[in-house]
Amino acid sequence: MTNEALYQLQYPIGKFEVPNFISKNKIEDWISILEHFPNRLEHLVKNLSDKQLDSPYRLGGWTVRQVVHHLSDSHHHSYTRFKWALTEENPVIKAYDEGDWAELYDSKTGPIEMSLQHLKAIHFKLVYLLKSLSEEDLNRSFIHPQTNKEVILKHNIGLYAWHSNHHYAHIENLLNVNQWI
Repeated sequence: MTNEALYQLQYPIGKFEVPNFISKNKIEDWISILEHFPNRLEHLVKNLSDKQLDSPYRLGGWTVRQVVHHLSDSHHHSYTRFKWALTEENPVIKAYDEGDWAELYDSKTGPIEMSLQHLKAIHFKLVYLLKSLSEEDLNRSFIHPQTNKEVILKHNIGLYAWHSNHHYAHIENLLNVNQWI
């Protein structure tokens, strides 16, 4: 497999890039992606068999089941990071090893319904919160300890909209290649 083909499998919609200017409309678009993502994901995966769920989206990649559980875990962390940044002054957040989490029993074998329901709940709470934020709130930030870099909340909204679409594309591409949809 060529490097370009591998890159396309890993980043089917490209890597996230923070725009130089983030308009109010752009933030609203990102929030809309987050608002609708849980239902879009559920619709994509709800009829998959266990064998399909346990298929990796690429050689050496996570299975569909692990991706669904990862989305739930990751977006839960993101919600908590928003809350920290809104209630503390530039906090250093807690990082986690997503690869190790994806190898835990619940991520490798658990029914995806629990993570689909969790995503619905956490996105409902997240979107409700995000729609209330002022420009001042959107410019609050946290420090990610792995990079020691400041993450501005409006950038984090874009990152998680991208993250939603990124993993959706992983699953959708697998389903298309195998003609499961």
